[in-house]
Amino acid sequence: MAGPPPRRRRWLAFSLFGLGLFVVAGMAVSWDDLQRNALDPKLPFQTYNPPKPPDYAQRGAWYLMPTDPAALGPGSPAADVFFLSPTTYDGGEQWNAPIDDRRGGKLFRRAMAPNYAGPFVRVGRIFAPRYRQASLYTQLTLRDDAREARKFAYGDAAAAFRFYLEHDNHGRPFVLVGVEQGGLLAQRLLTEEVAARPDVRRRIAAAYIIEAVAPADATPIPPCARKAETGCVAAWASAFEGDTERGQALLDRSLVWDAQGELQTLKGRPALCFNPLLGATGQAAAPARLNLGAADATGLEWDARPAFLARQVGAQCRGGVLYVTPPKSGAFKPTGSWADRRKVPGYNLFYADIEADALARVAALTHP
Repeated sequence: MAGPPPRRRRWLAFSLFGLGLFVVAGMAVSWDDLQRNALDPKLPFQTYNPPKPPDYAQRGAWYLMPTDPAALGPGSPAADVFFLSPTTYDGGEQWNAPIDDRRGGKLFRRAMAPNYAGPFVRVGRIFAPRYRQASLYTQLTLRDDAREARKFAYGDAAAAFRFYLEHDNHGRPFVLVGVEQGGLLAQRLLTEEVAARPDVRRRIAAAYIIEAVAPADATPIPPCARKAETGCVAAWASAFEGDTERGQALLDRSLVWDAQGELQTLKGRPALCFNPLLGATGQAAAPARLNLGAADATGLEWDARPAFLARQVGAQCRGGVLYVTPPKSGAFKPTGSWADRRKVPGYNLFYADIEADALARVAALTHP
């Protein structure tokens, strides 16, 4: 039997091609929605049964801590570092992650610890608690359920910090570090557990709120205005130069604590912006020649020193967002799954800058 005439075959081929393009375009438009929907626990937080709480008297409740926190001597570091991890748990089944979540723990060890706790290895003894962190899904929606999950995570952060102060700090100077979700929790710690306690406040060298929006009009401790200043907060959330859409989204969709301990959007309030290349809060531009070293430490053994690539990026605060020039090396590119690319990246463009900044603030506090 003869097939359709050539003209009809061409018309059929063009029709199928057009249909294919339409389907692909439709999937591309809805892909984000499909991925978000897959991470939605699909139950109200009010009826949710969260994972069991951590016991911070047990070593298993800590990602990182000294082998013997009580062993202090002449060779001990001058300060401690209390580190709150960024998001490692995607979601799907839970609003908040179990502290023994295997995939999240692997991501912490492989990427988050080397790139974000790594700059503080030379600064002091690192204490990094596991906590029932809010899932990545809660960062992608402003639903009340998601806000409740983020507020819930703060209970663990506060319990871990109090345990650290009571049992392991021994009255020593310390640095508070929170990255992304950990930065949101660290902001409330500053208000409720640091600024409200004079004995604790005078021991803080600095607080680093990394890749998290913080309001500039109600800071519990002063913003860091210059290098080697102590008792101050360095906070920033970044976007690449030219990506004003992300910059505006940071200001419009990020949640911050209000005076009642509730999570609200900024609603026009100014945002803090610290420039790691300048060691100061403000809008001065910093050229790439000031960049001491970016690093991709993913996959390195814990506390192994990564190779630095200096002069990779310039940066400037504008409107409360730290705009960063694209890195010169192709090594610094987002990788991983759709969900992984919505977490903090597996590299740190300001690794050496943060390390030097923290070392100077600790030295100023311990040797005034």
